[in-house]
Order: sequence, then C-alpha cells, then structure tokens
Amino acid sequence: MLMPILAIAHKDLRLLIRDPRSAVILLVMPLVLILILGVSLGGVFGKKPDDRIRVSVVVEDAGLPPDAKREFPPVPWSDIFLDDLTDTANIRVERIATREEAKRLVERGDRAAVVVLKPEFSDRLQRCSFVGEEFKKDPINPLFRDGVRTEAVGVEFLTNPTQPVGSSVIQQVVQVSLFRVVIPWMIGQAFDLIGTEKFLEKMEKYLPRLPGGFSMPASMKVVIGAAMKKGIENFFNNYKFTAKTWSSLTKSEAPEHKDENRASYSEQDQIFGLKRGTVRYQVLVPSYTVTFAFFLVLTVGWLFVAERRHGTLTRLRLAPLSRGQILLGKVIPCLVVSLFQGAFLLLCGKLVFGMSWGPEPWLLVPVVCGTSLAAVGLAVLVAGLAKTETQVAVYGTLLVLVLAGVSGSMMPREMMPEEMRQISLVTPHAWALDAYAQLLNPDGAAPNVSQVLLSCGVLAGFGGVFLLLAWFAMKLE
Repeated sequence: MLMPILAIAHKDLRLLIRDPRSAVILLVMPLVLILILGVSLGGVFGKKPDDRIRVSVVVEDAGLPPDAKREFPPVPWSDIFLDDLTDTANIRVERIATREEAKRLVERGDRAAVVVLKPEFSDRLQRCSFVGEEFKKDPINPLFRDGVRTEAVGVEFLTNPTQPVGSSVIQQVVQVSLFRVVIPWMIGQAFDLIGTEKFLEKMEKYLPRLPGGFSMPASMKVVIGAAMKKGIENFFNNYKFTAKTWSSLTKSEAPEHKDENRASYSEQDQIFGLKRGTVRYQVLVPSYTVTFAFFLVLTVGWLFVAERRHGTLTRLRLAPLSRGQILLGKVIPCLVVSLFQGAFLLLCGKLVFGMSWGPEPWLLVPVVCGTSLAAVGLAVLVAGLAKTETQVAVYGTLLVLVLAGVSGSMMPREMMPEEMRQISLVTPHAWALDAYAQLLNPDGAAPNVSQVLLSCGVLAGFGGVFLLLAWFAMKLE
C-alpha cells in the first residue's frame, strides 16, 4: 500500500524540482521582493508609530576642568543636559558615536539635524555667569534675545538644508533644555555671592557711613550680608535661589528618569545598500514567506493540468489504486517542496537579511509545518478544479493575491483597522502572520506560546478542510 504512494510522490517530486517555474516563483521571487522592499522602505517600517521627537546627539565633551574647590556639578555638564532632554515628555534622545557618522546621516537625509556637544561644552557651561571677572574667572554671558547662544556654550548643529522644519524643531528643543540647565546654575552662583566679603566690598560705597566717617566693621558687614540674603530668600519664597537645578529653583517635583527615552544609534551591517538586522526584516521575511507559500497553487496547478493533458491521471485511475492513495501521493511532494521553501526563506532571512529568530526559534518549526499544510491543501484544491493552464494562472494568481491583501501579508497587520484584522482571520495567512509576529517580535519579547500553538492548530485545520474539499472536487480522468 505504501510503495505506490511513494512511487507517485517520487515522480511528482522530480517533476516539481525539474520545473524552473517552481524555483523562480517559490524561492527567487520572494527573496528579490524582500531585498527590494528592504532597501527601499524606511527604517520605521514594521515599528509601532513613535510620536516622540527624536533628538540625535554626538557627545565630544571633554568633561569638567580640574578644580579642587568645585562642589557642583558632580558630573560633566553633558550628562546633566542629556538627563534634562531624556526626562522631557515626548522626547527621545539618540546617541551617535562620532561626528563623521552624524554627518553621513544628515547628508543622506536620515536626520534633519544632529546636536554636537563640542569638547569645550562642560568648560563653557561652568563659566556661564551673571557676574563679571571680579567674581568669576573668564565668565561667559550665554544669553541673547532668542535664548541661549549655542556657539558660546559649545553646541553645534549639523543640519540638512532640505529639512528646515525638522531641524528648527530640534534646535528649539535644545534651546529649552539649555535654558533649564544654564539659568538655575547662573542664578545659584550669583545668589551664593550675596553677603560674601567680595560682594559687600562691591556694595560698600552704597552703604551709609557711620558717624565720624568710620567704615563699617567687618563683623557688622557679615551680619548685614546674612540678613540681606535671608531677606531676599523670604521675599521670593516661591523660589530657592541657592539651587543649581531647575526643579530645585522652582521648588517643583523633579521629573522621573525615563531610560526608555534614551538609545544609541548603530549602523547595521550593509551589503550593497542592504541594512542587515533592521526591524523591517522581522516583518518582511515572514510576510513574504507566508505569501509565497500559497503560490504553490500555481506550480501544483500546472503540474496537474500537464498530467491531465498527457493522460497520466487517467492511467493512475485505472491502476489498482484508491482515490486516497493517489491524493496522498500528490500531497506528499507538494508538502516537501513547501517545507523546504519555508525553511529556505527563514534561513535566508537570518543569513542574508540579519533577522532574528526570536527567543524561541524551535516554535518556528510547527508554524512552517502548519503554513505548508494549509498552502498544500489550497494548492491541491485549486489544481483539482482548474482545467487549463490559463485557468490556473488567472484564478490561482487572483486567489493568492486577494488572500495576501485581505490577510495583511502586504502590510504590517497592526496598521490595518481593527475590523479588517478580524475579517482577515478567515484566511490561513492571518493566522500564520500572527504566529510569526509572536515569535519574531522586534522588541525580543517572549512569545505567547499558547497563541502560537493555537495558530498552528488553525492552520492545520485549514489544510484539512482544503484537502477534504479537494477529495470531492478532484477529477482524475
């Protein structure tokens, strides 16, 4: 009983392998499409929409100059500035390693603007002050009509002239953060000087002389200075002028640190412009693996039509073989080809496109098997109904493309309306894509195994129903 089935399967497998159309449709076309779309589409393809403003930063800051008397800040000013940016709502900070890499991104139009914190950034901010050289060495006045003079504090913008709106937004975001960093520092320094000996010496000419022309004794100056400082604090009691940070100055709650708003840019491996490992391939590879699994309809349909034309099916029907044996002999080679196609495309996805197989790669096996079973069932059903190669080409292509469009194979399923996502579940493609979405999550999250297994079960159910219909529809004469 088994030998005739294997003989039929062996014959059909040889025919499938020898048919150049099979290799082109099932293996070459999906790879070409993935390659073209992967190169053409932007890096955000397949990602959830991100409403945050991305501020790309290159940090060349050499850090604070040595000073044994310094108490603030405890870290370089670039760290304080980046913390302020990161903790700002709807801002995402992206660190770029080098100025050269930032220039390439700006010139290519991948970034509207990149902020460069130059080597002197910490030194310049440390010298920002409201007071003159009598109180601070080499002071810098960083303020002007439009905010902070970025060139004065060692901030440079690399901008793309074709994206003026995007670069203006980034520059304004940086202006606001610099203002929150610089102003409390300058106020705190100035207020610390009130009541000091230098301050009172400067103010002495405005203080009244004692009777007889005597100068005010030092002890009295100390008392007056402390009283003056205390009085100003009490008068402006909504603020804490000795503070050096914005939240302390305004007596407001410090923002919660948002580490999720901070990331580092990394240029993926490139082969002829192909950015390997980008998130788009986590979507493109499974989408086109599923889509082209069902193009088996064309290959199997052409094979059946050719066998009808040559009378092979009639001879098989006259042989001492049951209808089930003939159908099984036809299904096995198709299933082998489909399994090879799925494994081949996923392997190419990893080796060529740098995609990740996720934390549970072994679960890809039942998904590939379930998808192949559904695809083979549909292929045999169409082959049993089609009479000519033209019917196979027209009906098969139309069916495959419609199913791919409805299911979400042509675009990420999360971009589809909720109603359409529910409707798409009438296709095997949608269940396969849901399983792949669980396993190949771009964020690397652990998959919902029960959901994956449910999808595999539904795919097997689709395959079983298609084969049952093919059993009744197939004409072997």
